[in-house]
Amino acid sequence: MKGGEASSISPLVSFVLGAAMATVCVLFFMSASPARRLADITAFTSSASANASDDDLPRLADAARDVATSTATPAPAPAPVEAPSPWGDLEEVLRRAATPERTVIMTQINAAWTRPGSLLDLFFESFRRGEGGVARLLDHLVIVTMDPAAYEGCQAVHPHCYFLRTGNGVDYRSEKMFMSKDYLEMMWGRNRFQQTVLELGYNFLFTDVDVMWFRDPFRHISMAADIAISSDVYMGDPYSLRNFPNGGFLFVRASNKTIDFYRAWQQGRWRFFGKHEQDVFNLIKHEQAARLDLAIQFLDTTYISGFCQLSKDLNKICTLHANCCVGLGAKLHDLRGVLDVWRNYTAGTPEERRAGKFQWKLPGICIH
Repeated sequence: MKGGEASSISPLVSFVLGAAMATVCVLFFMSASPARRLADITAFTSSASANASDDDLPRLADAARDVATSTATPAPAPAPVEAPSPWGDLEEVLRRAATPERTVIMTQINAAWTRPGSLLDLFFESFRRGEGGVARLLDHLVIVTMDPAAYEGCQAVHPHCYFLRTGNGVDYRSEKMFMSKDYLEMMWGRNRFQQTVLELGYNFLFTDVDVMWFRDPFRHISMAADIAISSDVYMGDPYSLRNFPNGGFLFVRASNKTIDFYRAWQQGRWRFFGKHEQDVFNLIKHEQAARLDLAIQFLDTTYISGFCQLSKDLNKICTLHANCCVGLGAKLHDLRGVLDVWRNYTAGTPEERRAGKFQWKLPGICIH
């Protein structure tokens, strides 16, 4: 090679080697910020191209493109977003409504009970006119709806609504007559739903929507009780299995024992075919309490009362259930009378209240 040729080629070789080394250095320092690599490489090669000859540009561009392709990290594919259920997710509803101790209050309604002036309106009014801050318990109430119309009605008035899809083909929009086939399906479906709530680790106090809440009932539920249930007939001893239960007001503490009890309760549907869940509870309470070492508390009707065994002392009563009463019309008539008396009671003076001036309007269609 002649000296002139060597001297003309040498600057080009030096330039190419220098450009390659600079590219490697830039890529090394830019590795901490992958999103900027390609832009910085492009800026660098544009600058280098300004100082290179036209013959060198294709080779430099190819080298830079090869390096960028080999080092760029592809962006991860976005995770698929699952569309929320239009009916609400049960675990999310329970989480939002639960107390710090994982306790929820639950009731169950269909479209017939959500119409203006129907049972749901009376139910809410009892809380709002109650004493001792009972209205705050609405924050922990989950309303379980049995049909889409009831769900929409619930959403219009309350934040914690859940649509229970049963899949049994029953149309739950209308009132179900006591002990009809659809009524039994509804009651046993409710029972199975309660078991699900226990399996998710939540304690619950279930209340029928025809229960009026005037004071906080939790203070009458023993910490020792696995199950606390209201009484159609209360014999005086809260732990006597001779008491007659009513499942329309029922507290259950989540545990393996109570879940096992619910499994036996569900099996009792077929052992005692044709009976509703309250009758089956009464039939299995002795054997299951013994088998599971279960503490069942029957609630005193002085405080947790109902039409079956009515408490006359408005200074003590916490809840009043329209039990022993068949038909939506009859329940509405008598419960409206109950709320009228309660309004007068709460407006009375302490002396009038202590003197027992206020009494239920008797008789009604059911109340006596």
